[in-house]
Amino acid sequence: MEYADVVRQRRMVRDYDPGRPVPPAVVRRLLGYAVRAPSAGFTQGWAFLVLDDPADRAAFWTATTPTTPPSPTTPPSPTTLPSPTGSAEPAEPSRWLVGMRRAPLIVVAHGERDAYLDRYAEPDKGWTDRDDARWPVPYWLVDAGFASLLMLLGAVDEGLGACFFGIPPERTDTYRAVFGVPPGQTPVGAITIGYRAPDRRSPSLARGRRGPGEVAHHGRWGRTYPSDAPDGAQNPT
Repeated sequence: MEYADVVRQRRMVRDYDPGRPVPPAVVRRLLGYAVRAPSAGFTQGWAFLVLDDPADRAAFWTATTPTTPPSPTTPPSPTTLPSPTGSAEPAEPSRWLVGMRRAPLIVVAHGERDAYLDRYAEPDKGWTDRDDARWPVPYWLVDAGFASLLMLLGAVDEGLGACFFGIPPERTDTYRAVFGVPPGQTPVGAITIGYRAPDRRSPSLARGRRGPGEVAHHGRWGRTYPSDAPDGAQNPT
């Protein structure tokens, strides 16, 4: 598939065909795409938990799904919704979560802060104090995000659907305990992957996709970058 088509077709998919597992060779290719992501100092301080066994996936949803509704100010995501068996379950979000739970594959991306602090204390970098205040942003999280995006794009190229979402902070300790994740590994996000089933598009798409003319500044802030043709990726798919 052409790269432009991959970008245009990428969207968050929230329902999957549970009867079609992702072939192991495809899983390996997706992980291979992930490790081609850029990383500060070529630290490569990412790690991925691959959950393709039904029992492991069930354990993931049990560990990461709160049993009480989110507050009105909490942005909704698959893991900030009540469990399908919880008494406080809203009808509409439940349907979304049920579709997500049909995914035959979950990959959780992690970033390791200490790997970056160690790398930049090496002789060719020289920050011997390992002070994370030197970092303009936490690149151990940024780089894991880069790797996740390559998996999302790779899923499209493989004819799959995928959705990236966060683990609620109040469930992180439970997630770590269930899967033996070391304290130094920060779960940046989980990705459900599988063959698409018909799903309902997010109502957020009604906001429309912002085009380059709205977000790109030319030479100085406030000066719109000129564009002769609309960008193909503007189509909200």
